[in-house]
Amino acid sequence: MDDNHYINQVIAGNSALFAVLIDRHKDLVFTLCLNITRSREDAEEVAQDSFLKAFQKLSTFRNDSGFRTWLYRIAYNEAITKVRKKKVVTTSLDDRFIDELPDEEYEESIAGMDEAEQKEVIGRVLEKLPETDRVIVTLYYLESCPVREISEITGLGESNVKVRLHRIRKRIYSELQHIFKIKSLSL
Repeated sequence: MDDNHYINQVIAGNSALFAVLIDRHKDLVFTLCLNITRSREDAEEVAQDSFLKAFQKLSTFRNDSGFRTWLYRIAYNEAITKVRKKKVVTTSLDDRFIDELPDEEYEESIAGMDEAEQKEVIGRVLEKLPETDRVIVTLYYLESCPVREISEITGLGESNVKVRLHRIRKRIYSELQHIFKIKSLSL
């Protein structure tokens, strides 16, 4: 059954079926919240709040963009609100030479590493990205969301999402170059 079936059942009074929707979307909602809040506890709280808000507002869901997009937009907004309340300061990567770097090279930089090493290095790089950029990377690369859907979730224009993806790739490449330079100096 698709999400719309369960949504209609919940609206009709069978609220227990909302658990199916939670089960289907809990992993990405949590990941999205974790990428923004950078705290497991805060991410769990925000994810729960997001599902509660979605349940309470389910009757207002219009199905214009799909339940998944609507739910992720709620989670995104809740997580951003949580971060703003805590006034968490993020460390951005240095933008100095980013626009001069070619797109394809960042992939070649990690091609020679084993999978565990790749995950560790990429995880360190992603931690340095601002929360919105981490969300965009997660949605685009891990969840295969199209740019249009990312635009709806984040509230950014489609062209802005594309530009950010381009710049994020450049930042990742720049940071990987820095990491590899440090690794080679320590050898």
